[in-house]
Amino acid sequence: MSDYVIVSDATLDLPLNIIEKYDIKVIPMGFDIDGVSYNHYPDEREITVEDFYNKLKNGAVSHTTQITPATFIDYFTEILNQGLDILYIAFSSGLSGTYNTAQMVIQDLKEEYPQRKIYCIDSLCASIGEGLLVLNAAMQKQKGLNLEELKDWVENNKLASRHWFTVKDLFYLKRGGRVTSIEAVVGSALRIRPVLSTDDAGKLVVISKIRGSRAELDLMVNKLTSEGIHTEEQTVIIGHGDNLEQAKELENILRTRNLVKDVIISSIGPIIGTHTGPGMLALVYMGKKGN
Repeated sequence: MSDYVIVSDATLDLPLNIIEKYDIKVIPMGFDIDGVSYNHYPDEREITVEDFYNKLKNGAVSHTTQITPATFIDYFTEILNQGLDILYIAFSSGLSGTYNTAQMVIQDLKEEYPQRKIYCIDSLCASIGEGLLVLNAAMQKQKGLNLEELKDWVENNKLASRHWFTVKDLFYLKRGGRVTSIEAVVGSALRIRPVLSTDDAGKLVVISKIRGSRAELDLMVNKLTSEGIHTEEQTVIIGHGDNLEQAKELENILRTRNLVKDVIISSIGPIIGTHTGPGMLALVYMGKKGN
């Protein structure tokens, strides 16, 4: 048995088979839609991602909640009681209070379990950007890195997780304050789509605006080729919010041009999907650090 485990949260948006393959522990996160509260698990046990997006398309409004201190305590304690140490890679502090809550809980648990090691790292990433960092950390763990070595690797490489995404319906971003009401109305009418990423502080930023689906694909491929590092040796992740057809189109471009070693296509779950809506498309890869 390994002496430590990698833990993350449900914003990482990795497919269940990848999570199980690399024994990544994922803390569920909550949201409510149509007046009903759910927890999002990678196995979609309470509500499927498909049902979630169908509800959004039928006019439902969703709200997300942070992981509570009690949930962190329960989840971490179960692991610590097994005699295992923890490396927790958290949702960006620039987008949520999740990291700060975890830090507070961990300080208390360190006093209760002085013989155990618990590290918490702010990923400064969101969604599959966080997922890619966690996946690469799990791959490094399989290579034999110990807990301290992996902690340092994640800290040194978290800004190398490069992620770009676009959305089709600007009103979801408008509700989150990322675009104005006027921008949402005009942009939707003209099929103008913002290109977003996270900055070095882990905050969501609008990088540019484009028009049309072809431009989305061209931009993502251009970003990969211009700032990716040895992408032909990488497994990259394409994420989508109820937008599988376009995700497969992007995958086909990457594979046909031999730009990457492998591609994982993953659905964007309800926690991030609440704020991006149906039609989101994203590409993440390891590249040059920082914006």
